Amino acid sequence: MAVRPTQQLVALLRPHEARSGPALRTVPLALVPATTPITGERTTLPVLRVKRRWLEVRLPGRPNGHTGWIRRVATARSVTHWHLVVTPARRQVAVYRDGRRMRVFSAVVGKPSTPTPTGQFFVEEAIALRSTDVGAPFALALSARSNVLQEFAGGPGQIALHGLSNVGGVLGTAVSHGCVRLADTTMRWLAARIGPGVPVTIGR
Repeated sequence: MAVRPTQQLVALLRPHEARSGPALRTVPLALVPATTPITGERTTLPVLRVKRRWLEVRLPGRPNGHTGWIRRVATARSVTHWHLVVTPARRQVAVYRDGRRMRVFSAVVGKPSTPTPTGQFFVEEAIALRSTDVGAPFALALSARSNVLQEFAGGPGQIALHGLSNVGGVLGTAVSHGCVRLADTTMRWLAARIGPGVPVTIGR
């Protein structure tokens, strides 16, 4: 698949109201907080279009893959050269930099009853986990949510890439509740490079 070499990002310096169009008279969709819920990092969103003083961005949460317009004021622009591509059918995660595939990792993906959702998403936050936590050592929490589970383990059914510690699974199988499990060494490699806002494409 073709992957763009770079992705424009925007960090929120204050909460922003996302709207259905680039004008104050359009329908309000959601209030996007300035920080992420787990780590308290700056909320960072991929930018799809720029129209004068407005930015069309990808939004986290349900419905999966939804977008909205936010005002450009009180934001900080940046660029990422990274892109992750998950292919559940192959049970693989490919890592791209500058549009070129760098690495391919074997993964555990969602089982048929709780499949890994497909679509265009992004990393909401990168989380360093304790050694006793499920999915340690790291998790990349995505904007994606399960299409089957409205909540899981007290959370909103959020999909993440995470390690195998304290959860197990054989790489190359489909046994998870929707999350993508990777070898602990792989997660350490990813956590050193992949941060909030990085686009994640989940295919078939």
